[in-house]
Amino acid sequence: MELAKISSKGQITIPKEVRKKLNLKEGDKVLFIEEDGKVVIVNASYMAFKEIQQAMQGVAEKQGLSSEEDVNKLVKEVRNEIWEEKHADND
Repeated sequence: MELAKISSKGQITIPKEVRKKLNLKEGDKVLFIEEDGKVVIVNASYMAFKEIQQAMQGVAEKQGLSSEEDVNKLVKEVRNEIWEEKHADND
């Protein structure tokens, strides 16, 4: 358990051990989430990643992507299409 003191401006310093556990670095943002009468502090980047992960759940399977190789192949195809569209007027 860690302790932090609130300044006259309502600011606190997040203890070093907590920053380590949340993988927080200078400039990172944190979210304060109320859960069951408690307030939980989370790394905002991690939370955004988890939300995207949940939103995308099942999409890969629907697209027929079952391996990293499939994803890399799709990315390469999309990049080629974009490159061709961008340079089509230069012919």
